[in-house]
Formats: sequence, C-alpha cells, structure tokens
Amino acid sequence: MPPLDATMWAYAVLVAVLIAAAVDDVRTGKIHNWLTYPAAVIGIAGHCFLDGVDIHGRPLGVAGAVVGLLVGFGPMFLAWRAGGVGGGDAKLMGAVGALTGWKFALATMLCGFVIAGLMAIIVTLRRRILRRTIGRIWWFLVQAVLRNKPDDPSSEDSPQIAIGLALAFGGSIVVADALFKGPMANWLFGAG
Repeated sequence: MPPLDATMWAYAVLVAVLIAAAVDDVRTGKIHNWLTYPAAVIGIAGHCFLDGVDIHGRPLGVAGAVVGLLVGFGPMFLAWRAGGVGGGDAKLMGAVGALTGWKFALATMLCGFVIAGLMAIIVTLRRRILRRTIGRIWWFLVQAVLRNKPDDPSSEDSPQIAIGLALAFGGSIVVADALFKGPMANWLFGAG
C-alpha cells in the first residue's frame, strides 16, 4: 500500500471536488466543466510533479493518472451516449480516475451505481410508481432481446436521480475505506 501522505493531497482534492459536484448536481441538475476539467488537470499534473512520469515504484504517477482518467471516463461516456447519465457525470468520473487511479474510479462507479439504484427505489416507492417502473424496465429488456433497438423505457413519471450525488457518496465511501484500510483498500493498493 502506498504511504497515505503520498496520496493525501489527491484525497483532499477529491473530497472537495465530490462535495462541489454533489451540490452542483442537486442545485442545477448538472456537473459543470469549471469543476471537472480543473480537477482532472490537477490530478494528472499533481501525479506528474509529485510521483513522476513512470508508475513503477510510485504510488500512481502520471501514466496511472491518465489510465485512471480514461477508465473513469470511458464507461460513463458510453452511458452518456446511451442516454443513461449526463456528460458532467462522465467528466466527474474522469477526474476521479485522474486523481486516484483506475481501481479507485471503478470502485467509485460501483458504489455510486449501487447508491443510485437505492435512490431510485426510494423515489419510486415514495411516488408509488415502483410497479409501473418495473413493468417498463421489464418491457424494455424483452424488446432489447427481441429487437435491435428497444423503445425508451422512460416516461414523464420516471424518477430523476442525481447521479453526481450518488457518485459523490460512492467516492466518499471509497475514500473512507482507503483511509481506514477497509475491505476495498487491499484491492485498491495491493499487488492485485
């Protein structure tokens, strides 16, 4: 595991970015470029200056930061193109990867999507549309198997979830796990 002081600057920047992204997403429904672009640049530049260019023997390095940016951004970009998330969500995950690396970005996405799913369930239960929502999702999946391009499963009453907020919570969980050497920390920083 890398020494925590070698990554503390990245965690500090990440926590500030996650808080700002959550507030921005809840207030405006978007995560703006003024937040995501500088965070990604700070991640790459910080790792370049503090860790060096090569990732061998260093906590992350600029190469690891670039790979993290691509791994964080790539799947979210595809989800954005499919209409599942916003572009700011994709850029936020790119910044998370640039600051903390590809494993951290994947762990943040996983935790964030679990939280988003829980948020969606809570919203559908509160609005009493769970049964209709499950029916629309089921019909979408049936069409996806039977046809090339299924109909869009969303409707006017479809729950709108602040994915950026869920990703911020997910990232916070992963940061806390890393700092307190929880179950994910071995995977994040171990040899695997």
